[in-house]
Amino acid sequence: MEQTYDPGGGGELSAVPKLRVGTPERAGLDAGEMRHLVREVRALTTGERPWAPAAVVIVGRGPVIAVEAAAGWAVRYASYDERTDTGVELPAEARIPATMSTPFDLASLTKLFTAVAAVQQLERGTLGMDARVAAYLPDFTAVAQHDITVRQLLTHTSGLRPELPLYDCPDDAARRALLRAEAPLSAPGHHAYSDLNMLLLQYVLERITGRTLDALIHDGITRPLGMTATGFGPCPDAAATEDQRRPWAKVERGMVRGEVHDENAWALGGVAGHAGLFSTVHDLAVLCRCLLAGGAYGPARILGPDYVELLLTPPGLGFAIDQPWFMGELAGRGAAGHTGFTGTSLVLDRATDTFVVLLTNAVHPKRSWGRVGNGPRARVGDRVARGVRGR
Repeated sequence: MEQTYDPGGGGELSAVPKLRVGTPERAGLDAGEMRHLVREVRALTTGERPWAPAAVVIVGRGPVIAVEAAAGWAVRYASYDERTDTGVELPAEARIPATMSTPFDLASLTKLFTAVAAVQQLERGTLGMDARVAAYLPDFTAVAQHDITVRQLLTHTSGLRPELPLYDCPDDAARRALLRAEAPLSAPGHHAYSDLNMLLLQYVLERITGRTLDALIHDGITRPLGMTATGFGPCPDAAATEDQRRPWAKVERGMVRGEVHDENAWALGGVAGHAGLFSTVHDLAVLCRCLLAGGAYGPARILGPDYVELLLTPPGLGFAIDQPWFMGELAGRGAAGHTGFTGTSLVLDRATDTFVVLLTNAVHPKRSWGRVGNGPRARVGDRVARGVRGR
């Protein structure tokens, strides 16, 4: 029998109702607002320069899935034509429509899984929240000199720059040397979002457990929760992302599909603490429901309630808290979530026991092509918040 929860002995499994498909009314959401939400999500995929070629959304409250909708094309373009600033469309018969089961490159939503994996180690007592990173990675000399802590990695307060050009390094040894020598740009303590935080956390987790990050996430999160569509690439059936070429991209790869979009994660072999996971809206709905239910889903428990509270209490560990720029009107009462560069977002609102996941491939065929900022993400949050109030 597989043991899904053992924070250090004595943890009891408790069954939490699994998600079931219902209606907005059954979920306690206003049906009219949910219809508006679906229309607006579908509109994101229309026109010659859509915000995203494909968009898939799921909304739930409690154990009830209230909204499921998929629109547009998971694969629409063969390439990007920089001379005309247009996408070179595939023939109609070669395009692939988006469905509710389409996997998407999660980009920075991967950070949420890394954070959960870290909090699991906190619960087990193998990781210290305020321990110095140097206690686990003594060879990372620059981090050691500045006394950066695990908490600072999880809250993006380490002072490290947003990223490093790991994709330009000739091999793994050079990439690791670059990370080992990287000192913070500012004194630790001030919030500055950085991919390097989760990359360092990955190395910490792998050092203290002796296991790779993909194994930790699979065995500690996705397998117990039955998230069979979630994992690091390759993922051949995933929605396409970008025609990666310089100067708009950082490497020369051509049209990317099934491999991670993020250049640094790609250079690291596709498994990275900041990016690399692929998933579907249904799988992410399970994670949302699990966290809203205090760390359990069905018979599985991946965290104790106190540690879920730690994860989602301001300032949040890995999760962003109350950010209206992508949460819209859901922000304000402790809503937690994250976005991903490829066009993904996830928000869970404990105040109303509600969640929404929006997955798109907004970088297809080129980053920033046809995109109009974060307004669509915020409007989805607005509709969900109004749907709750409307009931």
